[in-house]
This record gives sequence, C-alpha cells and structure tokens, in this order.
Amino acid sequence: MKIFVFFCTSLLLAQSSLPPAEQQELSNALAEAGNSTHEFLNALELHLKKYPKTASRFELERAIAKSALETKDNARIIQYGELILAQDPEDLAMLDAVSRSLLVARKPEKVLPYAARYEKSLRSLDNGEKMRWQTRAELDQGLGRALLYQSTANLALKKIPAAVSFAQQSMAANPTPEASRALGMAHSAQNDPDAITAYAEAFVVSQEAERVADLALLRAEWRKSHPDEKGLGDVLLAAHDRAVERGKQRLARLRAIDPNALKSAVGDYVVSGVGGNSLDLTSLRGKVIVLDFWATWCGPCRVQQPLYEQVKERFKDRSDVVFLNINTDEDRSLVAPFLEKNQWNKSVYFEGGLSRLLGVNSIPSTIILNKRGEAASRMNGFIPDRFVDSLTERVQRIIEE
Repeated sequence: MKIFVFFCTSLLLAQSSLPPAEQQELSNALAEAGNSTHEFLNALELHLKKYPKTASRFELERAIAKSALETKDNARIIQYGELILAQDPEDLAMLDAVSRSLLVARKPEKVLPYAARYEKSLRSLDNGEKMRWQTRAELDQGLGRALLYQSTANLALKKIPAAVSFAQQSMAANPTPEASRALGMAHSAQNDPDAITAYAEAFVVSQEAERVADLALLRAEWRKSHPDEKGLGDVLLAAHDRAVERGKQRLARLRAIDPNALKSAVGDYVVSGVGGNSLDLTSLRGKVIVLDFWATWCGPCRVQQPLYEQVKERFKDRSDVVFLNINTDEDRSLVAPFLEKNQWNKSVYFEGGLSRLLGVNSIPSTIILNKRGEAASRMNGFIPDRFVDSLTERVQRIIEE
C-alpha cells in the first residue's frame, strides 16, 4: 500500500496543468499525509472540495478510487468508481469493483447495468486472436465474475430464471464454488432439486473455511426431499468426479495455448526449439541439466559462448549431464539467422516462460537443475577467467549429490 500511495503522489504532483499555487498546496497536503492511505484519501477529498473545478479532477478522482480498491472501501469505490466510469466506461477493473461493491451495498438494480457492461467489454476482448494462456485465464475469470454478479443481482430482485441462467453461464466460463453456490441458491428459490447438485459441487471445490457452511446448505436442501442423509455421499462423489473432469478440461484448454500453462516446476516444462521441435524436460529427469540463458543482442553472451562450449566438451562423455541453450529474445525470428551468421550450435530452445519461473532478470545467466529437476545452482553473469572452472566444479558437485 505504501508503494501505491507513493506512486499516486508522484503522479499527481507531476500534473503540470495545475496552477503553481494549487500544485504547491496539493504537494504540501500529500507530503503531510505521508504513507497513511487514510490521510492520503482525506487530503485528496479536501482538495477536490476546495477546488471543485480543478484541471486534475479526473486524475484525483481516479487516485481516490484506486486507493479505495486497495483498502476495500466500498462506499468510496461506488462514489468515485461511478464518476470514473462516467468518463471511462470500459475501465475493466472499475467495472468489476463497482459491481461487486454495489452488491455488498445491497443495490442489485444498480449492479445489473455495470455487470452487463463488464461482461460485454470482456467478450469484446475475446476476438479469436492468439493470446497468452495467462490472458485467457484472466478473461475467463473476469467473465465468470461478471456473470456471477448478474446472477446474484437477479436473485436479489427475485428474477429467478435469469439468476439460474447467469449462474450456469458463470459456471461454464469459470467454475468456482461461488458460481456453484449461486446456482444452488437460484435453484433453491424455485424449489428445484438441482439445487442439491449445485450445493454439492460448491462443497467439493470450496476452501476449507467455507466447507462447513456449504455442507450446511447442502444438508438443508437434501432434507427438503429426503427423510435422512442416505445417498448423500453418492451425490458428493459424483460432484467430485464432475469437478475433476472440469479441471481437466480447463487445463487442456489452457495447454492448447501453451503446454506450460499452470506449471510451477521447471522440470515439468516443455521448450520449443528454433527448428520447430520441442523438448519435454520431464524426459531428462534423472540427469543434471545446465540451462544457459542468452539473447542475440547480449554482448557478454557472445564472449561467454565459447567458454560454455569448453565446459560442454568436458562432460561430453557423460550421459547424465545435458546442456541446453535457452534463448530469451522477444523476436524469435532473429535467432535462426544469428546462429547461422555466427556459426553457433543450432540446438537452441526458446525460454517459453522459464525466465519468469526461475527469476532470470539478467543475462547471461546459467542455472543448473539437479537430477530431480530442481534448481540447484545459479550464476548471474560470469567472470571470464573463472567461468569454465567454476561451472565445471558446480556441475560436478551436483552430479555427485
């Protein structure tokens, strides 16, 4: 939060459109607020009250709204979020926050237009173009929330068929315990036995802290039409199986975009080669893997490359050591011509997310994976006079481990 306040303060003080006297007054007020978010918000509101026609009104209101998001101040989110959306109707974060806050404030009739706009904006981004798996997942999650807000609002307004429909759509977009719970409530409101199925699905995927309440809902719904709990276990097992299958389908969808989607272990990654081939690092389990991160634009990488080849030569007779050249260029089309021109080994793979996973922030970097596929050593940069011996010693040590 302190970082956010500092950022907002710097941004606001940089507004050159303010008259010198007003800018100085705002600067003094924010300086006095320090790192206190509450004082920061109070200073901005007092400034708006004193200067209602300030040239930076929109920026000030946005800063208040963003700070309110951080502090979960629903009243301010609604007040300033609606002002922001009046000028920037497609602000996704604000559409999400205002919809949610209006539900908390029990104003379902006001939720619907914002949530519908949120849904429409998200669907417009899903235009069939290629996207990163993280973007796909974020779109699915956002769409699931937009539909859930509409289901919850319609249920509060006693528009039950609409509540059921939006909850079902939310489940299809992004199955969550919240969506299952909303579907159960909507079905229950019209005495539909499908409420049992929905509550069971909420229970099997909910967090530990929510399970007591979800189980209570399920039991209460079950007892409406059953004399005892006989058969309820079968319902839960079936719900579990459906949840597992949905999880598999979601994973398959994301991995159709990127084979490394949702992977958290470097030893499980699949990397694609410059020639179009791919390598599943799980096939190398039981071997020591040396990863050399480099880029075509990196001068030190060119100096290190022949030294790296010397280390490879030292282990050429060992079947339990593998050296992989990992390219980090954003423009992959540059790599093949570079390899050809400089007569480098063409057995090169693209990083495909490994840099982020391993926290590679500078190149060249060399990371050694042990035989379990775990990062066991890291060399950021290199010292030319020591590189060959140093890397050799590290590889040898990890082999012996």
